[in-house]
Amino acid sequence: MAVRSIEKGEAAKREIVEATGCDPSVIDVWTLDLSSYASVKSFAARVTSELPRVDVLLENAGIATKKWTWAEDNESTLTVNVVSTFLLAFLLLPKLKETATRFNTRPNLTIVTSEVHCTVDFKEKDAPEGIFNYLNDESKADMAVRYPTSKLLEVFFVREMAARRPRDSYPVTINMVNPGFCHSELVREGSSFLLSTMKYVLARTTEVGSRTLVHGVSAGPETHGQYLNKCKVEEPATIVTCPEGPKTQQRVWDELIAKLEKIEPGISGNL
Repeated sequence: MAVRSIEKGEAAKREIVEATGCDPSVIDVWTLDLSSYASVKSFAARVTSELPRVDVLLENAGIATKKWTWAEDNESTLTVNVVSTFLLAFLLLPKLKETATRFNTRPNLTIVTSEVHCTVDFKEKDAPEGIFNYLNDESKADMAVRYPTSKLLEVFFVREMAARRPRDSYPVTINMVNPGFCHSELVREGSSFLLSTMKYVLARTTEVGSRTLVHGVSAGPETHGQYLNKCKVEEPATIVTCPEGPKTQQRVWDELIAKLEKIEPGISGNL
């Protein structure tokens, strides 16, 4: 388990051991802070050197905040949910591909996105200064839709990854999962009576939501590049699939790859 807080991670490990009766040695708790590129690189290096194989990389970390804060070279939501998420993916893709070759298997890289990506009109897509430059301008930021926007960026990028590496000629399944509205601490900064009531009435339990993640990481190559909802392939938002979608997808790809190359030169070759 990759966690920002080792203390909370160890507590989660104890709960899992108590609930399942598994041997504690099967769970390791390692530090990973997606607000720090150095932490991402350190974690990826440890995975590469210490683990004999990686069959699943499930990227489930994310933040939802209406407060403007800065992390590395972006507003913090962009750094955590988008840039560091794909920095980790690209750093570990060589290990996933090595696992596929050595063990004659097909690993999964699963990005946890959200159905709220469908709620964004994404006016930033045509910004002359660039999508990320626009989003990183505090004077223009609409933080009320920042989390959905970050999830939309994930959808565009995963689709382009898969388009560039078709499933029939690629040893890793890359997909994305919507776990639905679940009980979690994701929106702890925006808690309110209304939100608490909605969670009580509508939210899935964490355990039920986790089933969608298990489905994603165990799904076959038919899900490569696909958006999974309720454990089945569904079409993503219209803004992704409309005639202008490929143009926006290419722009998101170009800008994010440029950011990743600046952090780790040559990383795009890992795909």
